Amino acid sequence: MTAKKKPWVVAITGASGAIYGVRLCQELRKAEIPIHVIITDAGWRVINEELNWPINDRNAYFLQAIGSNENANVILHPVKDIGASIASGSFLTAGMVVVPCSMGTLSNIASGSSRNLLERTADVMLKEGRPLILVPRESPLHAIHIENMLKLSRIGVSIVPAMPAFYHQPKSVMDIVDFLTGKLLDRMGIEHALFTRWGADENDKSKNGSEDRSN
Repeated sequence: MTAKKKPWVVAITGASGAIYGVRLCQELRKAEIPIHVIITDAGWRVINEELNWPINDRNAYFLQAIGSNENANVILHPVKDIGASIASGSFLTAGMVVVPCSMGTLSNIASGSSRNLLERTADVMLKEGRPLILVPRESPLHAIHIENMLKLSRIGVSIVPAMPAFYHQPKSVMDIVDFLTGKLLDRMGIEHALFTRWGADENDKSKNGSEDRSN
C-alpha cells in the first residue's frame, strides 16, 4: 500500500509575483501532492492585477488554473478562518511555502504574530519544527527587512528570494518563473524537470564519451 503523501501549505500574499505561487501549485498538483492554499485579500488583488483573473467566483477560477477541481487534494482556506485544520499542530503537514511573501507578512511571522490563518499556520510550522519557506519579493531592502530575514533564517526558516538566474539561458518570462519554482521544489525535496541544471551538459558529454571509448 502506498503511503499517503502529507500535504503542503501554500500561501500567496500581496507582494508582486503572484504567478510564482500559482506555478508552484500547478507543479504540486502534477506531482499529486495534496495542498492547502491560503490567499490573502491583498494576494487576490495582486492576482487580479498581474494575471487579469476575474474577481467573481475566484476560488473556482484558481482551482481551474492549477489544474484541479475542488476536492480533498486541494483545499482553499479563507485567510480569516483561524479555526481551520492547518491552524493546529496536530494536523500533519509536510511544511509551508509563502510565495510570494510580502515584507509585512514576513515581519509578522518574525514577531510571532498570529492575527490570521496564514500567520498562525506559519507559527505552527515553527513550533512543530516543520519546513517553512518564505519567498520575499521586494527591492531595494532596508535594514528592518534584512534583520527580519536574518532572525528567521537563524531559527531554520528557508529564505528563497525571487531572484532570477540566467545561466540556463531563459527564453521567456515563464522560463524565469519556472527557475524559481524549481528552486522551491528542490528545497521541498520534490523532483522536477523545470530547468536545466548547471553541469548537466557536462554529465551528458562525459557519458557519451565513455560510451564512445567502449566501442
